[in-house]
Amino acid sequence: MSESGRVAGPGHVTGPGRSRPHPLGKSAGLDLSEPADRVAPRLLGATIMHGSVGVRLTEVEAYLGIDDPASHAARGPTPRSSVMFGPPGHMYVYLSYGIHRCVNVVCSPDGTASAVLLRAGQIVCGVDEVRSRRGAVPARRLASGPGNLGSALGADLTDWGAALTVCAMGSPIEPATEGLVNDPPHPDGHDRLGTDQSTPDGVTHHDCPPRWRLIPASEPVRYRTGPRVGISRNADAPLRFWIDGDPTVSGRR
Repeated sequence: MSESGRVAGPGHVTGPGRSRPHPLGKSAGLDLSEPADRVAPRLLGATIMHGSVGVRLTEVEAYLGIDDPASHAARGPTPRSSVMFGPPGHMYVYLSYGIHRCVNVVCSPDGTASAVLLRAGQIVCGVDEVRSRRGAVPARRLASGPGNLGSALGADLTDWGAALTVCAMGSPIEPATEGLVNDPPHPDGHDRLGTDQSTPDGVTHHDCPPRWRLIPASEPVRYRTGPRVGISRNADAPLRFWIDGDPTVSGRR
């Protein structure tokens, strides 16, 4: 049985302890200005849309900013992580090992860095487009693992800082390919990526159609918590959340 932690308050998590799967209430109150450890479990069962592709999220990880040694924000703002210190509701996309495009949702109030890494999900829209990117792999693996999920969604470094539109619960899950308007301008300091080992020189995020959308879960899910995957710092913090028994989950169940 997986170990589970309990959120004790903003940015604070209790030590791991055994517990049953947590019932997750309906996410009508989804508020991205809350800390990542509160937002993360509410994203389970939600659908992230990028253009014509939709993924129902089944596994996420919370990163808490300067007090979390595993976070990209632990050392303060850098050209790569500066978007995490900006307003919530934006996308933080970076390259892992130079090849994997990892997708994060920025949380917490402006100036307080935290983000949720999207680790796995089920394709619910645009499967043909996903297969053109991912090839002939089993359906459960199309968006299993953060790099695979980023590839399935067609994310790239120009999505760094893109606005995320949070839709009303029950909104239709359908492609957004026509009749789109431009994003509002990005806040000062969030328009250009500087030189960084994980981002190319001079990549600029231009105003673009709001293809990033989030449709909150309309039904409760049962989820578990445990340590995050593939990190060496603050590795025991129970900040990974996944839907109990879902076959698309990428890490330890």
